[in-house]
Amino acid sequence: MNGKILVIIDHFKGEALPASWEAVGAASELARSGGGQIAVLVLGAESKPLAEQVFQFGVQEAYYCDDPTLTDYRPSPYAAVVASVARKLSAAVLLFPTTVRGRELAALSAVELGGGVMPDVTELEVSDGKILATRPVYAGKLLARVVCEATPAVITTRVRAFKKPAADPAHGGEPVRVEAVIPEEDIRVKVAGYTRSETGVSLSDANVIISGGRGVSNNPELSPPAGMDEKQAEIWRAQQGFKMIGELAALLGAAVGASRAAVDAGYIPYEHQVGQTGKIVSPDLYIACGISGAIQHLAGMRSSKVIVAINKDPEAPIFKLARFGVVGDIYKIVPALTDEFHKRLGK
Repeated sequence: MNGKILVIIDHFKGEALPASWEAVGAASELARSGGGQIAVLVLGAESKPLAEQVFQFGVQEAYYCDDPTLTDYRPSPYAAVVASVARKLSAAVLLFPTTVRGRELAALSAVELGGGVMPDVTELEVSDGKILATRPVYAGKLLARVVCEATPAVITTRVRAFKKPAADPAHGGEPVRVEAVIPEEDIRVKVAGYTRSETGVSLSDANVIISGGRGVSNNPELSPPAGMDEKQAEIWRAQQGFKMIGELAALLGAAVGASRAAVDAGYIPYEHQVGQTGKIVSPDLYIACGISGAIQHLAGMRSSKVIVAINKDPEAPIFKLARFGVVGDIYKIVPALTDEFHKRLGK
């Protein structure tokens, strides 16, 4: 493999997303397999301290661009800088974490550079001088091994598929400042502001996720407030179900997820959706409550290390994927689990 490995760090206001360090870990694996130096690029406000920090992870070079045009994330000016640095370094590989910004930036950077894209990669190696990547296909039912014939190879790494490298505070270095490429007057997108929509533990970073599906609304013992029509009553029951799931999640320090069916029905906001059109997650423990196991949902959580399914229907597809299955009413089982964890954890 000829050329450097360039890792782009995804961060918000100077705080790196954990998936970014996993991308650095993927670069380390690639460097061990095929050689090549690792360079890191950090873009945006407060990026220099973060660029200084990356040397602790065995990185040989670090670059940053703290230009006013990059204070807020906008794809076109960011991709222009990525492409500029990649060309200057003659980068053979570009690695991005598979985050919302990372996926968008990887695609646009590949267009700028004329490179080939390998998304959502779970393993990397060098074979005969070429990058050989493993990635899930057909909603995770199969793993494909693919080779990128174009240069550079633009790769997004699946969250929690690679290990964060160990930090050594004794390692240090001075990052190099690079210039922005597109002036402000040529950037058509303006950021008006931010509103935090996700609360609690992030789905992408969670070690434990507890998710609910359409089954959370099936509790006939709950009496909705007077004056509600049938649909309003259904949503109200589902919200009580997600409160129950939230109590268990809070006890375990877990994130709350949901199936697309639950989101589409208005039970819970979209940011909780796990699946092919939601978040792709790989926690150590995934508890599915009242989720039948549609292929769209399985595609988003199939790589979880341990899957526990709770469902009334013994024929639900989710049981084929789960390591542990409980056939029964989530309104009886989840509170029982919560009570038991309270006792075991002493909380």
